[in-house]
Amino acid sequence: FGGLNCPNLLYTMSNEIVSRADAALMNIYGLQGIAETINAFADEAIKQEYLPGFAEGKLTGAMVLTEPDAGSDLQADRSGGLGLSLFVCDRGPTVKVRRLENKLGIHGSPTCELFFNHTPCKLIGERQRGLVTYVMSLMNGARVGIAAQSLGIAEAAFRVARDYAASRKQFGMAIEAFPAVRDLLVEMKIDIEAARSLTYETCFVVDNENGILRKLEFEEQLDKDVKKELKNQEKKYKRLSAMLTPMSKYYASEMCNRVAYDAIQVLGGSGYMKDYPVERYARDARITTIYEGTSQLQIIAAVRGVCNGTAEKYLLEQEEYAYPEPVTELAELLKQGRAELVETVAFVKNQPGTEYMDLQGRKLVDAAIMLIVGHLFLQQSVAEPRRQDAFTTQPAQGGNGDGVDGYHKVQAHKVVVARRYIRDHAARVTMLCRQILRGDRSSMTDYDVVVGPVPVG
Repeated sequence: FGGLNCPNLLYTMSNEIVSRADAALMNIYGLQGIAETINAFADEAIKQEYLPGFAEGKLTGAMVLTEPDAGSDLQADRSGGLGLSLFVCDRGPTVKVRRLENKLGIHGSPTCELFFNHTPCKLIGERQRGLVTYVMSLMNGARVGIAAQSLGIAEAAFRVARDYAASRKQFGMAIEAFPAVRDLLVEMKIDIEAARSLTYETCFVVDNENGILRKLEFEEQLDKDVKKELKNQEKKYKRLSAMLTPMSKYYASEMCNRVAYDAIQVLGGSGYMKDYPVERYARDARITTIYEGTSQLQIIAAVRGVCNGTAEKYLLEQEEYAYPEPVTELAELLKQGRAELVETVAFVKNQPGTEYMDLQGRKLVDAAIMLIVGHLFLQQSVAEPRRQDAFTTQPAQGGNGDGVDGYHKVQAHKVVVARRYIRDHAARVTMLCRQILRGDRSSMTDYDVVVGPVPVG
């Protein structure tokens, strides 16, 4: 249809860069799931009508989804999720903007309430599959987009904080010389790299899934064994993307809020003023944990992958890599963490119903993410990650760059990041697992005692 047809990974990278400059602009540039949904599910006539305009940049789209008192419960007060259909319509005199919302942030991207008055529209795909099939596909793409937006906001906030810490003098020295400030900046930097690694890995999985689906479109021409292998691979990547997509959105958006908050802290009183952009980054960051599904909803989606064995299989595959010194010890820590997580998942699955899994979902997902990111950092820290065979290439030592080319400078950085992250988070995985294994249900059983009655007046 005239588009770039670039992989999701490159698209996500560009979304991050645009978001670093202006998070609101990214909503217009980077959330093009409307076109992707039309391409995936509409008939050919509708594709030909709309998609060339999207590809040329002449059209953009909006998702009109929630209704008053429904929020994330999109099927509330209707005929059930399977009763909803998806339609596309053009702007015109029958489509009115009832009001613009007065938002905390993302001011460059207007959010409004739309009113339809006998608006002509066209059905996308089949009737009664609008929410469960089509909109969920649309929202999964948007969730990766919000992860990228979160990365961009966080990177922008970190850069301002780092520049300020390097130039701001207190007691005769730059404030980045103080241990407390250094530790804050290090945590911010590693936080961003962790979320970026997880998000890009998700895109890699999505691209593989999409690529296999394209090959299967021509399955009549495929050998029987090749077709069978492709279908097995497609199922694998589908399960992985179903777990990693909500993980990425949850982890990156929560990270974004932490980094934006800490950036204000580094700037102190100046950060609270509109003279510096970090107050805007904090306002823009706040929506990322809410729209396209709150963090709580992402956890509910991701924890299924942790408890159904998808996370364990993924981690076992990552353990097939062989690592040289000095990172073999880190690989062992990740293996121990995986064993702890598997034991904990078995305990949770042994509880009656799903209440305890939902109650402890955040801890389970956090532990799984920490182990996944640990493996990604480990793979980035070596020159040639290989499965099952010995290494001939040693990671670069030190960080002064003497006699080390540009690639190995990056590699040395990744060794340090991997060591810090894995050692810190191995202890956190153990802590989270032990908390879950206690079997504490006080949030459910003692809710009324702790929270108290609903305030009156």
